[in-house]
Amino acid sequence: MLSRAAEAVYWMNRYVERVENIARFIQVNMHLNLDLAMQMDQQWAPLVQVTGDYGLFRERYGEPSQENVIEFLAFDRDYPHSIVSCLSRARENARSVRQIISSEMWEQINTFYLMMTGVHKGLALQVPDDFFKRIAQASHTFTGIMSATMSHGEAWHFARMGTLLERADKTSRVLDVKYFILLPTVQDVGTPYDNLQWGALLRSASAFEMYRKRFGVISPSHVAEFLILDPEFPRSIHYCLIETERSLHRITGSADNAFANPAERGLGRLRAELIYSDIGEIIERGLHEFLDRFQLELNQVNNSINSTFFQLAPTEGQE
Repeated sequence: MLSRAAEAVYWMNRYVERVENIARFIQVNMHLNLDLAMQMDQQWAPLVQVTGDYGLFRERYGEPSQENVIEFLAFDRDYPHSIVSCLSRARENARSVRQIISSEMWEQINTFYLMMTGVHKGLALQVPDDFFKRIAQASHTFTGIMSATMSHGEAWHFARMGTLLERADKTSRVLDVKYFILLPTVQDVGTPYDNLQWGALLRSASAFEMYRKRFGVISPSHVAEFLILDPEFPRSIHYCLIETERSLHRITGSADNAFANPAERGLGRLRAELIYSDIGEIIERGLHEFLDRFQLELNQVNNSINSTFFQLAPTEGQE
């Protein structure tokens, strides 16, 4: 498979997954604000902090009000990680590989882009819950169409890796930012306020229902364990690494538990660490430190994928 085409489908899916995550974060935060009587800025600032671009946001928008944060994360065409910017890049990548993806995939991503760019921002924000729900559903639809209409060969596995690595990155970031903001004071432990906050964190990863089926009562350590170490939940970090490694081996033909390039080696090391990790030890040594190191190593895996498979075809603006 040509390196330029492989890179295009990889980033096409990373951008679509990024859009879905942003839309869900905003939607969950709006619901939380309806339930909590507290400073609005306290709830909206973490959404920008998750992106790592809080300094840029403060420079351009000032205070993290609901209106400013939604404008920045959804509609700002000059911000490369906004919903509208990500959809534009996803569509351009899809356009460049129309001979590889299915016609249904192209139709969905084109319709998705036109839905976002054709909407009147003011009208959309009059009913923001409905608007961002439609954005998330359109992302889910694209992923489902890809799985059902595209041959599960090399191109599909590159696309799948893009989805999973983006998902692992965002799960680690939202957990890192939210965990210490939400660590309860003594008087809040076990209260409805405490449960609402942790429930919102789980909903940010579409994990609330599956968590409750497994653990029942919400506790900070169990939330961290579920989002980091669970090997079966599709949005946990561990699951994403398992499935990414599986796709990578299908592309290279390497045997399981072996590696033929730096990407496979780095991914295998990360996955092995999670297999033998215990949430108690992670928290005792420092959850932030663990997640910060994980994000650095995951970025290195992404760089290794780029140098191994895409280096012959650098594409401007992919990040």
